[in-house]
Amino acid sequence: MSNLKAVILAGGKGTRLRPYTVVLPKPLMPVGDYPILEVIIKQLVPAGFNQITLAINHQAALFRSFFEDGEKWNANIDFSLENEPLGTMGPLTLIDNLPDDFLVMNGDILTDLSYSALYNNHLNSGAWLTISSYKRIQDIDYGVLEVNENRSLSGFKEKPNIPFEVSMGIYILNRKALDLIPKDKYYGFDHLVLDLLSANKKINVVLHEGYWLDIGRPDDYMKAIDEFDSMKHIFLHE
Repeated sequence: MSNLKAVILAGGKGTRLRPYTVVLPKPLMPVGDYPILEVIIKQLVPAGFNQITLAINHQAALFRSFFEDGEKWNANIDFSLENEPLGTMGPLTLIDNLPDDFLVMNGDILTDLSYSALYNNHLNSGAWLTISSYKRIQDIDYGVLEVNENRSLSGFKEKPNIPFEVSMGIYILNRKALDLIPKDKYYGFDHLVLDLLSANKKINVVLHEGYWLDIGRPDDYMKAIDEFDSMKHIFLHE
């Protein structure tokens, strides 16, 4: 499997990660010896995704200078420039000749996800959208009251843990979904999901039980730095 298409969203300003992102855009922040976006590309290419478009906006020249045409990574890298922020899915309307199925992901994710397995799962599902998900557990610091419609207490849980699934910021799209995305308008992942649900189109969710970290917050970025070197063989198989 080769010549698969990936679109990496790298146009944000990284405001949650300030002051780190005052100088560098978030996807170029270093984790170990590499910018996090380079880690992603070094994972995608062996998985067959060697046709890569970087959707850029903020500090676009830095991305062009660092990645050039992608030859260093045995990839074909090009760039799609947003003149103004278009959200998570809006930038896809600026990219020509997208294939029937392609990967879309954020440029600030550290994970050991098998991208090829996710892609194959999507193809087998027949879905318009596949979402890679991760299980989180929310700790509630209070005693939770369960109240019935008559305002009588029906149950009580002391500081419960609530499991839930979140999007990892990694998706496989069928190009039919592009018909729902308006051009030249801010349009996020949430808009696409709600529109697909309203249209009764299939959305596939694949739970990842390995490692996942979004480095968008300072605490998570520091955790990534702390853990990357000891887990480098897992992320890059080096």
